[in-house]
Formats: sequence, structure tokens, C-alpha cells
Amino acid sequence: MTEREKAPAIAGALLPHHERFPYSGIKHRPTYEWPNGTRLAVYIGLNLEHFAFGEGHGAELAPHAHHPDVLNYSWREYGNRVGVWRLIDLFDGLDLPVSVLVNSSIYGHCPEVMDAFRARGDEVVGHGRTNSERQGVLDEPAERALIEEATAVIEAFEGKRPAGWLGPWISESRVTPDLLAERGYAYLLDWCMDDQPVWLSTRNGGRILAVPYPQEVNDIPSIVARKDSAEQFADIIVDNFDEMLEQATDAPLVMGIALHPYLVGQPYRLRHLRRALRHVAGHRERISMTTAGAIASHVTALDRRE
Repeated sequence: MTEREKAPAIAGALLPHHERFPYSGIKHRPTYEWPNGTRLAVYIGLNLEHFAFGEGHGAELAPHAHHPDVLNYSWREYGNRVGVWRLIDLFDGLDLPVSVLVNSSIYGHCPEVMDAFRARGDEVVGHGRTNSERQGVLDEPAERALIEEATAVIEAFEGKRPAGWLGPWISESRVTPDLLAERGYAYLLDWCMDDQPVWLSTRNGGRILAVPYPQEVNDIPSIVARKDSAEQFADIIVDNFDEMLEQATDAPLVMGIALHPYLVGQPYRLRHLRRALRHVAGHRERISMTTAGAIASHVTALDRRE
């Protein structure tokens, strides 16, 4: 037995493990490039969410005492009525593609929003039915039904099923990757443990690709949880981008920027977000400004060639 094989016995019993992927340090992996010959892929994940009135979960501007929670419901709804349209103007002005992470209930609530993104040619990613619920608390048949319902709605409106999924509240059960792979999903965004895509094992010999989705360069943890200012959040985007652009000389990397219209669509935050995205777009020739789905497709194609 080698010293490495003895390590678990020396260190003690191994902790419970997900068995989805083994450890791999980023310094010891094969290198590759994105389709345009660059090493840093950047995508915007725009969360379009619809919430039940008078029940369920939802981010809070202020703590609510009881339902109906008019203050927080209407604050979130501002994103669908106003914020998202301001963001579309911003994306158009900077010629930025977007991965639209959509609650399927959006199609019934404000279908003209999805019409606008369809006209832009943006990628649509499954994001459950509504962020008023968490899928990870459901039993397997109920979770499968949630995935099936959300997928069917998107496919009916978009003419094709989504390739990627982000769970509402990034909520997973023990079998979520298995259910997604079995439904034909190519990638998911729930796992945030790396700066490169990572293959996850699923049951019956299957697999699904985990594309990096940010929990730091993300307006919910930044603005709602840490109470960062609009200026601070914009600086986070710029600083993270500049640092990753330098790091990407050694290895291909993925940087996601996660946004919610009811947060960054507020006028004073939008002004700072514009500054940050203009900075990113100003380096377009050195990066791949892309979508999560295009990243997954490229990595999958590379894997098949090996």
C-alpha cells in the first residue's frame, strides 16, 4: 500500500461524500481554449423570477410580519415591470448576450418579457416554476414533476427544451442531478465549487456538466445578504474580472455574473452596473463573451474528442 493509499486511515474516517466528482486542484489539469482562442469565458446569468402573492418564499427588502407581504412582493415585482426592461436596454447598448434563468411561471405572468429576450436570441435556462418554492425539500416524484412542468412550459414557448438548469434558491435534493440528466439536461448551475466546468456523475452511469455559477459576483448575496452598496457590487464585478483575466493566462476559466432585475434594475444600481459591464465589454477581444450553454457545449465537444 502506498503512502497516498494509507492517508485516509491515518487521517481518520472519511466524511460523508456526495460521490458526484473527485477532488481536482485547478493547477493540475489539462489546458484548452474557448472557441475564439481566449482563456476567459464570461457570461451573464439573469434571473427572471415570479413570486406567489400571500404565500411562499422570497427575498426581502425588509422583514415582514405576516402575509400578504405587500412591501416585499411589490419590491420584487418592480424587476418584472421596470428593471428588466432597463437591463435589456443596457445589454443591447453593449451588445451583450445573456443566459436568461427563467421561472416557468414568468411565461404566464409577463410573456412579453420573454418575447423580448427571444427576439434578442438569448439562451433560456430552466429555473424551476417559481422562487416561491424550493425543490430540494420535495420527494423524488414531486421533484421530477416540478422539473417536467417547468421544462414543458419553456419548450412550448421557445420551441426547444432548455439545456441548462438552476434550481430555485439553488435548492437540490440528493437526486437532483440524476433527475436532470434523465430529463435530458446537459448542464446545471447549482454547484459553485470551481472556476472551470466539472463533470458530475449521475446514477446508472450517466453524467451532467456543472458550469460555474457565482455566489460572490451575485447581487443577491452581495446586496441582500452582505448589504454591499451599488458601487461596491460594481467594483466586485470589475475586480473579479481583472483578476481572472490575469489568472486565465495559465488555464481556461469561467466567470459568471448573476443578476436579478429587482435589485440591479433599480436606477441607482443600474448606473453602477453599466460602469462595470462597460469595463468587461471593453476587453471583448481578450475574452469569450458568451452564454452558459455555449460554455457547456464547448466543453462537451472537447471531452468527446479526447
